[in-house]
Amino acid sequence: MARCCLARTVTVVSLTVSLSAVGLPASSCHLLHPLLQPLREVAYSVYPAHWFHLYSVNMSSCYDSKEKSHHSKALTSPYPGSSVERSKVPSDKVGWLVEWKDYSPVEYTAASILVGPKWADPQIRNPVGRTGLVGRGLLGRWGPNHAADPIITRWKRDKSGSRIAHPVSGKNILQFVAIKRKDCGEWAIPGGMVDPGEKISATLKREFSEEALNSLQKSAAEIKELEQQLDKLFNQQHLVVYKGYVDDPRNTDNAWLETEAVNYHDESGETMDNMPLEAGDDAGKVKWVDISEKLKLYANHSHFIKLVAEKRGAHWMEEPVTDCQK
Repeated sequence: MARCCLARTVTVVSLTVSLSAVGLPASSCHLLHPLLQPLREVAYSVYPAHWFHLYSVNMSSCYDSKEKSHHSKALTSPYPGSSVERSKVPSDKVGWLVEWKDYSPVEYTAASILVGPKWADPQIRNPVGRTGLVGRGLLGRWGPNHAADPIITRWKRDKSGSRIAHPVSGKNILQFVAIKRKDCGEWAIPGGMVDPGEKISATLKREFSEEALNSLQKSAAEIKELEQQLDKLFNQQHLVVYKGYVDDPRNTDNAWLETEAVNYHDESGETMDNMPLEAGDDAGKVKWVDISEKLKLYANHSHFIKLVAEKRGAHWMEEPVTDCQK
């Protein structure tokens, strides 16, 4: 027994040194360092509490930046699809490293989730901080629930086919395909959960097809034709604009959303012209939306869209007018 415990301790120390030696750059807040991924599950299986400390400290440092809304929607009440009110969590008590002996979160797991399988150890905790609610809520898995968000974009054009620039910023206006969610009525990226054993690339394509093109209601011949067009779009070069924690209203202390947001850009617009938008599955409506700072989207989808605009050099914010410009 002593030899077993010693081996475990040595393993954990080894992992600690390995993780410390990675040296995460500032950009790791948006894109999890690739060297951490293969170690994450190993570390957690060896010593869950140790891995939680490493992961939570790393995530907290990422989100304690200028983005103050990183953990706001995960504190909203009532919990989606219910009348359950979360325990109030002051902004200075969100972090797990802040002592709060009287913390007494409400427990809630939807009945539809309770009948499903138990996926993992329920002792794992939200890496960003307290949410005022324990259990799984509407989420199927304890710990991270993985999603994928396909961001399909094109340039806004006039009748002659020329790009349209914003009159203030002077930058070309980018558009993306947005859906209106049936569950909450908010506009969002047409994404969804990754099925067990499914590759992210397959999830991105499937979710867009189901929610923005209504593929589940198409005939076999229509689906075949649709697949050919989708292959043109999804097999081209793309941008992974975000990978990590999502500030989602469904998050709890024990279960949360993590996503990979990927941008597929139709430069000429011809590919998407051959794929008429049609709401399906969880979408009530679907349409092309102009990208700007005025966007109000579900969860922190606006942040993902902002990253796309920055990477594409598109319009996002109206530049302030100075005295020299008046």
